[in-house]
Amino acid sequence: MAAPLPCIGWREYLALPDLGIDSIKAKIDTGARSSALHAFEIQGGEENGLAIVQFKVHPQQRSTHLTITTQAPLWEQRTIKNSGGHAQLRPVIRTTITLGGQTWPIDLTLTRRDAMGFRLLLGREAIRHRFWVDPGRSYLQSVRPPKQNATLHP
Repeated sequence: MAAPLPCIGWREYLALPDLGIDSIKAKIDTGARSSALHAFEIQGGEENGLAIVQFKVHPQQRSTHLTITTQAPLWEQRTIKNSGGHAQLRPVIRTTITLGGQTWPIDLTLTRRDAMGFRLLLGREAIRHRFWVDPGRSYLQSVRPPKQNATLHP
């Protein structure tokens, strides 16, 4: 008999090590098939004969103070229906994710998520056969970082 799957909450902190992102808050969305990362200044290019995509990420929710500039091989372009039901052609990258002591490859679409509350939406394809989701709890496989005080020091 297989061991039971670990449980994650409706939101978790995870890492995207190949992109240089040590911690990013993700919304777990079993209603979404694919996963989406908030990215901007997305530019296609070529490196060593391979298609790549260069982009910037603000990994901290509701903050633009930290910007990570990164790149990844372009896996494909995919038409995705956004939350408003409109089709968008998005670049897709394949990268690694680390959550709850596990690291595995996932496909991520890149799109502007300025109006959304989370910088990363983790869809059901990314967590299938790895985790159960408890929609009433948070941070079951990650540690919520302490809130930063906004006080100024002389």
